[in-house]
Amino acid sequence: MNDIDAPASENASELQQRVADLEQQHEHLMATVEILEEISGTLHFVDILQRITRKLGELYGLDRCSIFLSERRGTTARLVASYEDPSIRNYIVDLERYPELKRALQSGQTVFIPDGTTDPDLKHIRSVLEQRGAKTISVIPLAWRGVVIGAMFLRTFREGQAFSDADIRFLQTIAHLTAKVLRNAFKYERLAQRQAETSELARRANLERVALVGFLKRLLNAFSKYDGAGAEGLLSESAGEELDRLAEVAMTVLHEEGKGR
Repeated sequence: MNDIDAPASENASELQQRVADLEQQHEHLMATVEILEEISGTLHFVDILQRITRKLGELYGLDRCSIFLSERRGTTARLVASYEDPSIRNYIVDLERYPELKRALQSGQTVFIPDGTTDPDLKHIRSVLEQRGAKTISVIPLAWRGVVIGAMFLRTFREGQAFSDADIRFLQTIAHLTAKVLRNAFKYERLAQRQAETSELARRANLERVALVGFLKRLLNAFSKYDGAGAEGLLSESAGEELDRLAEVAMTVLHEEGKGR
């Protein structure tokens, strides 16, 4: 009887594990869809990153979820989105104080620390981690075409659920998605900035044209008064008609050029 019950028990256990895995995959898929829906409503990269940190923080009940962008010098990073404090948008941090973040940015590899309170590299913040009840730390790079442009920083509570291998793979997928969307948003903002600069240049050019025309009109009026109103009477009738024709041609050319043709 026991020999028969053992395989049945093993099959039931395997089935339960399979169901749990499918439920987790479904949860990850739904979270990805929700993130895509949220970030599709804006092209401003700061809003995109803030929405992603909020979604991940709520999904896993995290102590901390932040997104950092790399700085050129490599000694600092810029905190641009934070789940625990959404008001933080542009804060420079020293990477010497965040060795796990520095390692992820430099190596381009995911850094996972099972328990931050026992990690020797984090002894300088051990008391803070203990006070907050924090445990695992995961830092996942944001890479675009092989270049690390930032990282997601996630920290769980000691009483909370630890990240599984499937969770890490899901977070890496979100990091890849974030990097791609971030790049597109950056391109959009650069384009919008260039268009604004072009519009400003056009506005200034138009003001310069108006000022130049105004100056010429005043100059001609002043010259006419000085030279005498009957000075044009010295010209022949044909010369006067030719001047009128040239003036009309010039105005036509200026009109067409204004259309951008």
